[in-house]
Amino acid sequence: MANTERVTMPPMDEYNRTLINYVHPPDWVNPQPASCYDLVVIGAGTAGLVVAAGAAGLGLGLKVALIEKHLMGGDCLNVGCVPSKCIIRSSRVVAEMREAGRFGIITPEKIEVDFPAVMARMRKLRAGISHHDSAQRFQNIGVDVFLGSASFSTSNTIKVGDKILQFKKAVIASGARAVRPQIEGIEDAGYLTNETVFSLTEKPQRLAVIGGGPIGCELAQSFHRLGCEVVLFHRGSHLLNKEDADGAEIVQNVFIKEGIRLVLGCKMNRVEMTSEGKTLYFSCGNEEEESVTVDEILAGAGRAPNVEGLNLETVGVEYDTRKGVFVNDYLQTTNPNIYAAGDICMDWKFTHAADAAARIVIKNTLFSPFGLGRYKLSNLVMPWATYTDPEIAHVGLYEAEAQAKGIEVNTIKIPFSSVDRAIADGEEEGFVKIHHKKGSDEIVGGTIVARHAGEMISEITTAIVGKVGLSKLSGVIHPYPTQAEGIKKAADAYRRTLLTPTSKKLLGFLTKFS
Repeated sequence: MANTERVTMPPMDEYNRTLINYVHPPDWVNPQPASCYDLVVIGAGTAGLVVAAGAAGLGLGLKVALIEKHLMGGDCLNVGCVPSKCIIRSSRVVAEMREAGRFGIITPEKIEVDFPAVMARMRKLRAGISHHDSAQRFQNIGVDVFLGSASFSTSNTIKVGDKILQFKKAVIASGARAVRPQIEGIEDAGYLTNETVFSLTEKPQRLAVIGGGPIGCELAQSFHRLGCEVVLFHRGSHLLNKEDADGAEIVQNVFIKEGIRLVLGCKMNRVEMTSEGKTLYFSCGNEEEESVTVDEILAGAGRAPNVEGLNLETVGVEYDTRKGVFVNDYLQTTNPNIYAAGDICMDWKFTHAADAAARIVIKNTLFSPFGLGRYKLSNLVMPWATYTDPEIAHVGLYEAEAQAKGIEVNTIKIPFSSVDRAIADGEEEGFVKIHHKKGSDEIVGGTIVARHAGEMISEITTAIVGKVGLSKLSGVIHPYPTQAEGIKKAADAYRRTLLTPTSKKLLGFLTKFS
C-alpha cells in the first residue's frame, strides 16, 4: 500500500518537487516488517539517519528500521542549516558589494537584489543534495524505511500506519520544532518560523524578527542585507546573550551600523492586523507602549521537543514537554532498551551534536552488550558557530563557566587588528580568545570572532581533544598570511609569559629582524 500521508513544501516548483520525491516520495510503499528488528529508529533527521546508516553499515546483518512522518533529512536539510546558509551566502555578496569602495572598487549606485532568484537558488541547491538523505538511498543500504507517524504500542513494538514493528532496541530521534510565540493576537495575524520562512518567494518589505539568539540574528541580518527593513526584538539586554560578551557586542554594533533596528529588553504585548499590515505592540522597561507595523513576522525564539503522539508512557520513557526526553549520560532513557539522540533530548541543538550523539548511541546499543565499554555524552568536546557576519565560534568553557567549576584560568586575547591577513582583508574587528588553566598551558575553552570563525575553531577543538597545550601549539607552523595565525599568536603570547628577562631581551632583538 502506497504512503497516504502526502507532504508538500511550497512553492511546489521543480526544485521542491525533486526534494519531495527524494525525502518523502508520494508513491512510497512501506515494506513488510521483519519479524523482529535489532534497532528501530524514530525520526530521520541527522541523529536518526546516522544511527540507521551506521547500524546497517556494520556488516553484521542487523535488521534496522527507520521511521519518518515528514521529511527525511530533518531540519538540517529542509528548514535549517542548508537553506539558511544558502541565504546567508547571497546576503554576504550584497554586503561585499556595498563595502567595495573600501577596497578601491567603484560600487554601483544601486545594488539590485532579485529576491525570488535568491530563494530559487536556495531551493535548487537544497534539492541538489537531498538525494543523500533519500528514502531510496537508505533502503538501498539495507534499512527498512517507513513513512508515517510512529507510536509505541507495547513494551517492544511500534505502530506505523497499519504496520507493527517489533524491536530489541529503539532510538527516539524525533527532533524539535519552533516554539509557538505566546503573544496575544499573533496566531490570527500569522507569522513565519524557520520551518516556513524558506518558502517565501516575494520579499517582505518590512520584517519583524522576534528573538535575538542565533536563529533570529542570522536571519535578521541576512534578510536586511537582501533589502528588507528589519526590526529585531529581543527580551535580553543585548543580542546573543549566551555567547562571549565581547563577541556579541561586536555583532550587535555591526547590526546597528548596517541599519537593523534593535529593540532590546522588551516585552511583546500583542499583535493586531491593521490596514497597514501587522502591528506589534511592545514595551521596554517602564517606558510607554510603542508599536511598529510590518508585512511579516518571523518568530525565532526557542525550540520545543517533538514528544507528542509517541505514546511514551506505554514504554516507561519519562519526558517533559519543554525539555524533551530524559536521558542519562549514555543517552539511555528511563527504559533501558530505548535510547534518544539529537534535539529531542539534548541542550546542544546542532547538527554536528546530533551526529556525535548518534555515534554514541550506535556504540552503546550494539557494542556495550559485548563488553566493549560504554560511551558518555559528557566526554564530548562540542564546538559551535553562529553564522552572523562576523561569525562567533566557541568551544569548551567560557571564563565564567570555568570559575563556576572552580577552575582558575588566564585568558589570552589577540585582536585581529594585529593579524596581517585580517588587516589585508579589512576584517580587523574580531579576535581570538583562549582560556587556559592558571599555571598550565592546558586549553579549557576558546572563542573566535571573524567572518569565517566557524572554519577556524576546529584547531582549538582539536587541541582540547588531543590535549595539545599552548606550548606545543606555538610550535605549529601556520601559513602566512592567514587569519588563523591569530591562534598561533595566542600560543606565542603564552610562551612569552614563560621567558626570563634575558630571554625576553633576546626575543625582542630577534623580532626586529623577523
